[in-house]
Amino acid sequence: MLSPSLEDYLEEIYRFSLSLDTVRVTDISNKLKVALPSVTKALYKLRDQNYIQYERYGEIQLTDKGKEYGSYLVNRNQLLQEFLALICSKCNFAAEAEAMEHYLSTATIDAIKILVEFMKSNPSSLQAFSDFMELKTPFCNG
Repeated sequence: MLSPSLEDYLEEIYRFSLSLDTVRVTDISNKLKVALPSVTKALYKLRDQNYIQYERYGEIQLTDKGKEYGSYLVNRNQLLQEFLALICSKCNFAAEAEAMEHYLSTATIDAIKILVEFMKSNPSSLQAFSDFMELKTPFCNG
């Protein structure tokens, strides 16, 4: 089990790996706004748990375990942002999802996923919910 901080590192490594051939310590440092030594320390922890391959001053490579969990972390974040939009939350979706994602159980994440899938596959239910939200919070643009 990874700490919330290590999950953030792995999530960003995974995101970078989708668009970059090489993930570097400075990329992670700049994205997460943390010092280079903090990144290096986290990388060693991720390496020790077999999420990445990394040697000091070397490239960062995800292991199969790292790719699988990194994908889960990115999908979890996207799901929570989609959920927040669905319920017409008046917040910064990215920041709110980031705050939520580390503290919800897998069972709760799974329940949210089912709810989002249900609402998307049942337009009449989604419309009824949007109409109800409009009555309760007239600022929702469903």
